[in-house]
Amino acid sequence: MRLARVAEAVILAWGWRRRLIAFAAGASGALALPPLDLWPLVVLPMTAAVWLMDGAVGAGRAGRFRSAFAAGWWWGFGFFVAGLWWLGAAFLVEADKFAWALPLGVVALPACLAVFPALAFGAARLFWPKGAGRILVLAAALGISEWLRGHVLTGFPWNAYGMMLSGEIHLAQASALFGLYGLTLFAVALGAAPATLGTATGASGRWLPSLLALAVLVGFLAYGFWRVPAPPAPLVAGVKLRLMQPNLPQDAKFNGHNGAEILERYLELSDRATSPETPGLQAVTHLIWPESAFPFLLGRTPQALARIAAALPPDVTLITGAARAGEPLPGEGRPPIYNAIQVVSDAGEIVASYDKVHLVPFGEYLPPILGTLIRAAGLSQFVSIPGGFSAGSAHRPLEVKGLPSAAPLICYEAVFPGAVMPRGPRPAFFLNVTNDGWFGQTSGPYQHFAQARLRSIEEGLPLVRVANTGISGVVDAYGRVVASLPLGVEGVLDAGLPRPGPVTPYARFGDLVFAGILALFLVLARLRRA
Repeated sequence: MRLARVAEAVILAWGWRRRLIAFAAGASGALALPPLDLWPLVVLPMTAAVWLMDGAVGAGRAGRFRSAFAAGWWWGFGFFVAGLWWLGAAFLVEADKFAWALPLGVVALPACLAVFPALAFGAARLFWPKGAGRILVLAAALGISEWLRGHVLTGFPWNAYGMMLSGEIHLAQASALFGLYGLTLFAVALGAAPATLGTATGASGRWLPSLLALAVLVGFLAYGFWRVPAPPAPLVAGVKLRLMQPNLPQDAKFNGHNGAEILERYLELSDRATSPETPGLQAVTHLIWPESAFPFLLGRTPQALARIAAALPPDVTLITGAARAGEPLPGEGRPPIYNAIQVVSDAGEIVASYDKVHLVPFGEYLPPILGTLIRAAGLSQFVSIPGGFSAGSAHRPLEVKGLPSAAPLICYEAVFPGAVMPRGPRPAFFLNVTNDGWFGQTSGPYQHFAQARLRSIEEGLPLVRVANTGISGVVDAYGRVVASLPLGVEGVLDAGLPRPGPVTPYARFGDLVFAGILALFLVLARLRRA
């Protein structure tokens, strides 16, 4: 059997051949991620992972752990290099300052992240059964490692394995039941099930895991078709949104000297007629601009606020990303600077603000220990704010006149499942402003949009997303894209605001459902081993 020969070649591989197989297998997982979304190819990395584990041998438990750990590290390194290569684009925006550090983003970060699957491989090998139960052991181990990756050291859950199933809208509906981490458990298990086709003996042992995986897959699709309503989502009455995507390069031209010119560009673009029925800003109720819209502090630039007031028609509100200065602490001369969303009335007054809580390490601030060393070398974080941004005190709702309550998310905050909802009454939609201009025409903005979209499905809330270079759009509570602007174009988008959907099981119980499925997998694996 040809598949059995492939499995044998992977299991018996040694040395650099084994490392290259693991790296290539992990890298193949990027094919199932945005923008390609070839979700059936989840089989490639996960099936290979089982065979690599089968071949992880050594002297005693410690030897087997080391062998599996090494295979898992190379597998994870391949996955993260292929999935995060686009981070290198950010180091070339100001190449004179940051090009030297490009290997840190393209190689060093994936090398560090690969420790998580390496630990999962090593731990799973200590309990590795011979039969189909090993598929569930692998799924549980990788599921735990992904949950840890999303929480340790502020977390980095980008491209969790469950994202491999998120590209198909009906499969993605399963995240409404158990979230991204639950979807990760099933992505690993479903992708790894065909491994027994090349290793098991007997028709039952060989075919049963794949048949069960197919049945679960069909069940997920059936649930998705049942959950997503046929008609478009109803809209909130009286709300007419205009999303402005300036496609402004994130380069040296974005500085305070060009502030007035940038503002005029925004206003001209915002007032553009999109059709005879929508003649400029007269047709909308709310205008939304992206994160980091200005190279100056909007709240301390009265001439900018006056110019905005002159441009806004009566009863039109501007919602924009902007840096905000807080009050300095006693004994400190420099005020804290926040990455914020600010709401500007038609009178040019800032009437509400939200400060970003979950900052990007090395992008918006330098971690305390490493930051001291980096600053001593004369280097800085990407965003040129002396001392970096300060974090907001709490994730809270944003109240805007004429809109239902919003859950604000600035850029990176949208990628954290279970951490996107403010405390208190349930908001009616997500408002996500971001600046993906650092990453150009790469896969990064597509992955970012997909993760924000999955938050809508998990929580049952629509999403309004405005990005500097794209992808901007409106997504309903089932993850359907109502309207969007493509990556790398300048334009405006007019859209209504979809109503929220029913409260999802994930919204009610969070990762407790994931924990329950994880426990079930471990019990079933134990029973299969017995």
